[in-house]
Amino acid sequence: MATPDSHLVLHGLAIKKHADAEAVSKLIGLPVDRVKTALADAVKRGRAVEAQGRYILAPMARMSLDGEYSKYYSDLRANADFVAAYEGFERVNVELKTLITDWQTMDVAGKRVPNDHSNEAHDQRVIDRLGEMHERADKLFARLAAGLPRLQIYRDHLLAALEKAEDGAIEWVSDARIDSYHTVWFELHEELLRLMGRTRTE
Repeated sequence: MATPDSHLVLHGLAIKKHADAEAVSKLIGLPVDRVKTALADAVKRGRAVEAQGRYILAPMARMSLDGEYSKYYSDLRANADFVAAYEGFERVNVELKTLITDWQTMDVAGKRVPNDHSNEAHDQRVIDRLGEMHERADKLFARLAAGLPRLQIYRDHLLAALEKAEDGAIEWVSDARIDSYHTVWFELHEELLRLMGRTRTE
């Protein structure tokens, strides 16, 4: 059975998919030296594969990790307020997906086309909606973090991304190359699905 550190590090790697130690450390809130130690041990044991300083889970390790969640998070799954907050998040997630679609595309002459972000008014309306949605969702984030304090990391990163977008750096809405609002939201969703033993509905 994995140690708490190794479980959490591999859990972070499962969410990040392909990441270096610093990215995993930032996500899970463990010091980077402990993350590096756990990743090195995972490579030694065949649970992770390293290439040029970045890591991915080995297939068998992913299956083993999936089997560990019920051990580490059984109390959380029995926490009525946490479960209710998670279910509230899933409802807001539907709204977020619609909002991101409206960010990435727009109506032109009755047709849906890719948004080239030349229409500042359109972009600002979507960012305003994102801010309104975040204000409501933040109450759920607070309840989730009350149940599992390390989830506060996501709450902080979401607010930081939103503030940058509102200040005019629009790449912080959904750019997959940075910790944009959509990137962090997607990772939080993946985190919650794993904690609760659920699967993503496309």
